[in-house]
Amino acid sequence: MILVGFVGLIVAASAAGAGYVRNPLRTQVGFVQHQTVPFSHKHHVRDDGIDCRYCHTGVETGADAGLPPTHTCMTCHSQIWTDAPVLAPVRESYATGKPLKWNRVAQLPDYVFFDHHVHVDNGVACVECHGRVDKMPLTWRAKPFTMQFCLDCHQSPAKALRPPDMVTRMDWSGFDKAALKTYGAQAAAHKGLDPKRLTNCETCHR
Repeated sequence: MILVGFVGLIVAASAAGAGYVRNPLRTQVGFVQHQTVPFSHKHHVRDDGIDCRYCHTGVETGADAGLPPTHTCMTCHSQIWTDAPVLAPVRESYATGKPLKWNRVAQLPDYVFFDHHVHVDNGVACVECHGRVDKMPLTWRAKPFTMQFCLDCHQSPAKALRPPDMVTRMDWSGFDKAALKTYGAQAAAHKGLDPKRLTNCETCHR
């Protein structure tokens, strides 16, 4: 009885731990991150057609995608919506030279190494990790960013690959699924994306 109870306790503890790791309160999936300026990706990406790389300039060259400096915002807003109250912090930042404080939405733990440049170069579309930001009037976390989430992709990288010049495309519903699957498999083979290597601990933990 003691042995059965001990095993049951281990199973219950494991289930509780798994539930905790996947709980939205912990992963923050669907939670809107407060920002100094209520920036709408829906308006800027979907309505105005601004490419992700216009604001996130480091995404093709380094580990960090980067957050836009104030002068990027003022490229447009020195000419349009110049007196909008909601943009007062942007104007103040531009006048004083004090950077805007943007709160990270897709935040990984310090012990995880992630390189945007590597993923983008290999054709991993932004939507795979960030979701349909073109439908977000306020930005929320679309994916859990758990270890299992990353491993699911690293174990089967082909399903996430797209032509590198189209990685910022949000909507792939109009594309032939069989063709995308074939492309992904060919691209993974061509780039030597071996799941055994991609799932080595040192790939993400350095």
